[in-house]
Amino acid sequence: MPFKRYVEIGRVALVNYGKDYGRLVVIVDVIDQNRALVDAPDMVRGQMNFKRLHLTDIKIDIPRTPKKKSLIKAMEEADVKNKWENSSWGRKLIVQKRRAALTDFDRFKVMLAKIKRGGAIRQELAKLKKQTVA
Repeated sequence: MPFKRYVEIGRVALVNYGKDYGRLVVIVDVIDQNRALVDAPDMVRGQMNFKRLHLTDIKIDIPRTPKKKSLIKAMEEADVKNKWENSSWGRKLIVQKRRAALTDFDRFKVMLAKIKRGGAIRQELAKLKKQTVA
């Protein structure tokens, strides 16, 4: 089957546009084929267009339109935040945010570290080539 992530109650999604950009939300109800009711522990429940959501692999087991308290409890039990931070997608976004926050001096230090690393790799490669030839 081509699709693995379906729009369903309890599906965790990443907001890709608007004032909640980058926030993880949970679909608590489907309004129609274009919109869903979404909620998160640190936001007010509201409707959001599916075009503004990226569905993730994470799904929590909740009933339709749960109370805020039970939603927070279900998210903690499912360990959503930790799962997200350990996923490759989540790690990539964390690295992007960290790089965007670098200063000029930090970027300079990263450049020097890359040059030093490349030199060490070249030296080791030269040693290995010398060993295989001999």
